[in-house]
Amino acid sequence: MADDQDGTVDQTGDDGPGTGSGGAQDGGARARRILTDIAPHAWEHPADKAALQALRRIPVFDEVVRKIFGYVPEKYFRLSFQASSVKVGPNQFPRVYELYKECLQTLDAPEEYELFISQTPMVNAGAWGMNEPFIILNSGTVRLLGDDQLAYVIGHEVGHIMSDHVLYKTMTQLLLDFAQMGFPIVGLAARVVLVALLEWQRKSELSADRAGLLTVQDPEIVLSTMLKMAGGGEDDETNLQDYIIQAEEYRDGGDVVDQVFKVLSILGATHPFYAIRVSELRAWIETGDYDRVVRGEYPRRGEPDPAYSEDLKSAATSYRDDAKDFVDNMADAAKRMGSDFMSGFKK
Repeated sequence: MADDQDGTVDQTGDDGPGTGSGGAQDGGARARRILTDIAPHAWEHPADKAALQALRRIPVFDEVVRKIFGYVPEKYFRLSFQASSVKVGPNQFPRVYELYKECLQTLDAPEEYELFISQTPMVNAGAWGMNEPFIILNSGTVRLLGDDQLAYVIGHEVGHIMSDHVLYKTMTQLLLDFAQMGFPIVGLAARVVLVALLEWQRKSELSADRAGLLTVQDPEIVLSTMLKMAGGGEDDETNLQDYIIQAEEYRDGGDVVDQVFKVLSILGATHPFYAIRVSELRAWIETGDYDRVVRGEYPRRGEPDPAYSEDLKSAATSYRDDAKDFVDNMADAAKRMGSDFMSGFKK
């Protein structure tokens, strides 16, 4: 890799564009701008910030955190994730390791976090840890995606770490595991925190999607990856434009009852649906914010952020409006269902 004078890096090797095992060939050379000293709030979604603020205001939150991490020490958690995985390095999955180093360089990550590949066909990845974060890639993800698509996934996870999401993501996973095992720690207070954590985690994915886009700096790569991860198909048997239309129809279509069911269907999920993520990412691009960051117009780490209070105010407004819309939709749906029910007796 050779650094150009304009702050970009040519990330194409002598053999040309990479081909992911089981994935279609990535097209074209990959010249990306290194985002030197970029501050994570350059990519953080307003709803992510608002949900985290709401989470921290829950009265029992601190107590639940202390109990969880009193039961599960850092070392135990790391060992449980790493025991059946392979650490990526120069001699193990070297292609993935080179991609990983490129991603760290593009986001100017402060350090190289441990990266592991776990043998599982499910197409997924995760960033975990408490004091020492690490990344897990599922083997199904590595096999399905081409190099640039895999770079987006890696950049997404690095974004989680740089935004300090991993502590709460780890806490969410532990609470889910405890709930499934019927562990006594998961009482009413912990369940309240879990619901709030899941709501925040879904919003945090929108931030990490932006970090992934800034890593590969090509919207088509990111959107095609989301299409691939949603349906599992190869590049030559899917159509991105058709999927974008499908995503917009899901986001904007349906009556009031449909909107309520959309919310209810995701309440227990850790991630928003890909149709929503496609729409949210396209909206960020259309505002011009993505282009400004790539041009170098972004906050640097260590600089004061005079707009941060305004960001939180905007985030809180956005979050409050979403909640109000949900309540209003629930009320309208209940009224409609009640009216339909009573009309049945009048016939």
